[in-house]
Amino acid sequence: MSHFLGEFDCKLDAKGRMMIPAGLKKQLPEADKEGLVINRGFEKHLVIYTRKEWDKIVDDLSKLNQYEKKTREFIRYFTRGATELSLDASGRVLLPKALTEYAGIGTEVVLSCQFNKIEVWDQTAYDEQMDSAPENFANLAEEVMGGLGRRGDE
Repeated sequence: MSHFLGEFDCKLDAKGRMMIPAGLKKQLPEADKEGLVINRGFEKHLVIYTRKEWDKIVDDLSKLNQYEKKTREFIRYFTRGATELSLDASGRVLLPKALTEYAGIGTEVVLSCQFNKIEVWDQTAYDEQMDSAPENFANLAEEVMGGLGRRGDE
C-alpha cells in the first residue's frame, strides 16, 4: 500500500469548490471513478479518504460491539458529516458547507498528506498548529518511536 505524500496550499472558490493540485491528483488515480469521502478530523480539520480506504475504516467500525454505549457514541461522532466527494470535469471537489463551518475553513486551505488520508486545514489554523511544535522534537520522537527497535523483529 502506498501512502500519500506532500503538503499543498489551495484556495476555495466562492461556491466552496477546491481544485485538487496536480501533484496530489497523480496520487489519486482511482478518485475519478471510485470517488473520495470527506469527514471531520479529531481536531478542527477535515479528512479526505479514498473510497477504498473509507470502506476499510467502516468495515473496522462494523466489527465493534455496538451494544456498548461508548462504541455507539464513537461511531456516531466519527461518521457524522461523512460525505462522498466527486471530482468535476475541471478536477475540483465541492467541500460541504457544514463541514467547512465545523473546521473553520476559510478560502485558503492546506492539504496535508498523512499516510492513508489527506487532512484539510484552514491555512491559519494549520500554521498555528505547526508553529506550536514541541520545544524538543527529539524527545518527543524518542517517546513515540523509541520502542520500535525493541520489538524483537530485528
